Amino acid sequence: QVQLEESGGGSVQAGESLRLSCQGTGHSSAYSRTCMAWFRQAPGKERQGIASISGGGESTFYADSVKGRFTISRDNTRNTLYLQMNGLKPEDTGMYYCAIPRVCSISTDFLAWGQGTHVTVSS
Repeated sequence: QVQLEESGGGSVQAGESLRLSCQGTGHSSAYSRTCMAWFRQAPGKERQGIASISGGGESTFYADSVKGRFTISRDNTRNTLYLQMNGLKPEDTGMYYCAIPRVCSISTDFLAWGQGTHVTVSS
């Protein structure tokens, strides 16, 4: 069973940047065929899919709320997924999770996800 572990969260001021990482277990050949995604959940709100990337990294998808500010990428030699977040806003505050989506798109339907890493953005 695949395991995912996020890191890189923290507290920043509005306009600053953070880079999240997600380490996945399992054989790299399987990882490189697996679409990966990030979603977030703010307190009292439903989860929100924000970015996804195809197994080989050729295709990426973003929610409108993060398009142009966030970049999803992956290093299949390290089974690692990244989320570069620039121009952070207070509304980006929440718990961020990496996940395996059922369909490679922006959705909230996931097959597996990690424990999450918290991001706080102050104004």
